[in-house]
Amino acid sequence: MADTLTALRSLMASHTPPLDALVVPSEDYHQSEYVSARDKRRAFVSGFTGSAGLALVTKNEALLWTDGRYFLQAEQQLSDQWKLMRMGEDPSVDLWISTNLPEDSAVGIDFWCISVETAQKWKSLFAKKQQNLVPTTRNLVDEVWKDQPQAEINPVHVHPPKFSGRSVSDKLKDLRENLKREKARGIIITTLDEVVWLFNVRGGDVSYSPVVHAFAVVTRKSAFFYVDERKLSSEVKSYMEENNIIVKDYSAVSSDVALLASNQLASATETQSNGAIESEDNSQKIWVDPRCCYSLYTKLSSDQVLLQQSPLALPKSLKNPVEMEGLKNAHIRDGAAIVQYFAWLDKQMQEIYGASGYFKESETQNFKKPSGDSKLTEVSVSDKLEEFRAAKEHFRGLSFPTISSVGPNGAIIHYEPEAKTCAELDPNSMYLCDSGAQYLDGTTDITRTVHFGKPSEHEKRCYTAVLKGHFALGNARFPNGTTGHSLDVLARVPLWSYGLDYRHGTGHGIGSYLNVHEGPHSISFRPGLSVPLQASMSVTDEPGYYEDGKFGIRLENVLIIKEAATQFNFANKGYLEFEHITWAPYQTKLIDVSLLLPEEIKWVNTYHAKCRDILAPYLSESEKTWLNQATEPIAA
Repeated sequence: MADTLTALRSLMASHTPPLDALVVPSEDYHQSEYVSARDKRRAFVSGFTGSAGLALVTKNEALLWTDGRYFLQAEQQLSDQWKLMRMGEDPSVDLWISTNLPEDSAVGIDFWCISVETAQKWKSLFAKKQQNLVPTTRNLVDEVWKDQPQAEINPVHVHPPKFSGRSVSDKLKDLRENLKREKARGIIITTLDEVVWLFNVRGGDVSYSPVVHAFAVVTRKSAFFYVDERKLSSEVKSYMEENNIIVKDYSAVSSDVALLASNQLASATETQSNGAIESEDNSQKIWVDPRCCYSLYTKLSSDQVLLQQSPLALPKSLKNPVEMEGLKNAHIRDGAAIVQYFAWLDKQMQEIYGASGYFKESETQNFKKPSGDSKLTEVSVSDKLEEFRAAKEHFRGLSFPTISSVGPNGAIIHYEPEAKTCAELDPNSMYLCDSGAQYLDGTTDITRTVHFGKPSEHEKRCYTAVLKGHFALGNARFPNGTTGHSLDVLARVPLWSYGLDYRHGTGHGIGSYLNVHEGPHSISFRPGLSVPLQASMSVTDEPGYYEDGKFGIRLENVLIIKEAATQFNFANKGYLEFEHITWAPYQTKLIDVSLLLPEEIKWVNTYHAKCRDILAPYLSESEKTWLNQATEPIAA
């Protein structure tokens, strides 16, 4: 890392103009949360591998900003050359720059890797001290990253109507109606999941997310798909042609956006017949999402930009009936894999370690210390979980790296075990497993926390408080127009009663064989965009509690939002409620039943009965026996 910083500072000094600071974001050219191996520039520079964060290199300092999910991980991974800046506690990066760097400072960044929204905010703040946000002439990290992975050529495949539920022509028709309504003649689409959702294709350019490195531009009459054509089979090329989608090289998007700005971007057929595109009302607006990369935005004049959220974000989050059915079916198969995994793990923990197991609550006295291949580690057991999933219909891979964490590692909220350094399973420690999969008909995400020995009374109280918050949110009813920010408190109140809390949001949308984290809505203590929750959205319910150096607890189900049949309908607003579609038992020996209300006990028993009925057809006789015991009714 020292050599990397030295090399970067040398490039900063020789840059025109010389740079006083260099910002290295986590994001790629599409502002993605999860990026390909060659785009993990911030991880290369800092050594911190979490999915969220930002590095700042000045002439004398190196700082890393990240959020509460990653504080512990960053502390462990950063060398003493780096200073950790805790988002929400320390000054934001733009405020730190404006306060700590001198006037007239040049702050460099690759304009492809910063959003319009962020760039405008920073430029406004920096201007107060005559500081400048400067586009680097090339990506300086790429210059010093000698063994940077090559871009992969992964095939694009068509996502057929039996899974997508809507045709491309239907989606394009709706999009163009939005353009007309907003008096815009075109839109630039840079977000990967929006591009593939619009064109009903999927790919493999980013691990865990079936997306394609591509841009799209759609006008009133044309649709352009910017992609490395080596990824397209003759079948996919024919599909694009049939749907009147013009395929162009990935790198052509920059020059084409400039043509769009001057109203000269036209398909070949339009050029032959009409010349440049002329919109019916001579509208000059070009729709740009605030998340669009700043590099493309600079090709446009600010007065011709309609800067507002993409009209694809909301429709993508509103699952159509085919997507909804697929999501439910995927979660049933996924739930069966989870039950198979815990039944297997329970048996292994007893046989290999002498643990009392999933059901019994005695401390492990005759603790066995296995050696060699018989040893269970965080990685070896998560590999087994992947085996169970891989046997399920429509499986295409995991939806994120499995968070398989024992004891203290469970307190690292987005912990990612590595084979060489991961912990061994411990029958006397909590085990947190947050995992998910990509199936052709849906994306899954589930967390369960278990103990194979004797949990302490404190651990039980904490688990029960998390369960009560999970119950309170998942069973809420609320009027139309309510945001996830308004509901977030429901999941925290049981923890707050003990003076406890957690440093992450409570819920995120989930894609339909797409990104495991999907907006524009969320359930979070952060106000964010405050997009109201709507019927047919999906969202997770995942409160937690983490005790540094000791254990972590999280429980997570995926919910869908639907209309609620309430007795009354105040102000004719209409009311909504959640429906759980995740099926896997909660470990009853971790529940302090004395802390549950009668309706909470009833809900747990009803949910467990549904788990038995729904999952039984997918399980062997021994697995059914295990599930029956895991879902036995609890009593006050």
